Amino acid sequence: MDLRPARPADAAAVAAFHLRIWQDTYREMAPPEARARLDLDWRLAQWQLWLDRPAPFGTTLALAGGAIAGLVSFGPSDHPVFAGRAEISHLYVDPAARNTGLGRRLLHHGRDQLRRAGFVGSGLAVVRDNHAARAFYAACGGREAGGFTDPGPLWRSDNVLVVWD
Repeated sequence: MDLRPARPADAAAVAAFHLRIWQDTYREMAPPEARARLDLDWRLAQWQLWLDRPAPFGTTLALAGGAIAGLVSFGPSDHPVFAGRAEISHLYVDPAARNTGLGRRLLHHGRDQLRRAGFVGSGLAVVRDNHAARAFYAACGGREAGGFTDPGPLWRSDNVLVVWD
């Protein structure tokens, strides 16, 4: 699987991938109104902004046969719970590519990019009820370091902070 930086021209494909994986992952956790309103148009607008941000913000795509099989986004965090650590803000893997090592590869890639940008630690927020993701992050050496409520655009989710120092 090839890894490459995402570009602004990738916004539509990234938004469609993100929406599909997010809807599947959170169908039982997110309220129905959030699932309905965080639609393709909303995702596309967010990704157009995100993919136009300068380094050290970044998104890396994993491509299989030209299609997105996974992605990782990263950059500085302004949320106080991160305590100066950088943030892995998105890590999504297509269900067909799970259990292949791709998620671990993308996570390590994002953390490496942040280290190269001068950050000494990184973290991510994971929804407390997302037990599969929490187990994955623990297996990747992440340490749960507290919880917080993410105000989100439509869903105030209960999150756990996972860190790597």
